[in-house]
Amino acid sequence: MPEKRGYAKGIAKREEILARALEVFAEKGYRKASLREIADSVGLSQAGLLHHFSSKEELFAEVLRKRDEVDSSAQGLGDGGTATLDGLVGIVRHNAQVPGLVQLYATISAEAADPEHPGHDYFVSRYEQIVGGLERYVRAEQEAGRIRTAADPRTLARLAVAVADGMQVQWMLDPSADMAEAIEAYWSLIRSAPTT
Repeated sequence: MPEKRGYAKGIAKREEILARALEVFAEKGYRKASLREIADSVGLSQAGLLHHFSSKEELFAEVLRKRDEVDSSAQGLGDGGTATLDGLVGIVRHNAQVPGLVQLYATISAEAADPEHPGHDYFVSRYEQIVGGLERYVRAEQEAGRIRTAADPRTLARLAVAVADGMQVQWMLDPSADMAEAIEAYWSLIRSAPTT
């Protein structure tokens, strides 16, 4: 029994760390947030914090996973149908309110291209899930005659993700760039294409 209690306590502390780290990154940004501040805010030393994660990079990747859980449940991303498009636009609109998390995402996703990075598998899985959901949405829209059938649904889904990720970088460089408006414009362009 004590072993189970210890395990549950460890999971609860890990979740507390992730929730607090999410707040710190959103508030201060990737570069200004410190592990010491996160550790202090949950009553741990830096070493104690890293006891729950194998590295700083793993903590960052897990923070992004936590962000995705919160965003996906709030916006309905991945539910299929119009919820997929509306959810993507909603998440992007929300991201404009948390620049620190956008910076963290852009940095860690690029670093995670390395197969040795602790967040690599997570990002591969994340992209597959998002592209897969958007592909199903596009295919359904094609079957309903609202998107040209000559366009490959997976390619259109990948382009939607490329627009979203590319706009995040542009927005970090120029905050006047409207990320959500760009995604909506992309969808408008593919929707307005004549049916074949």
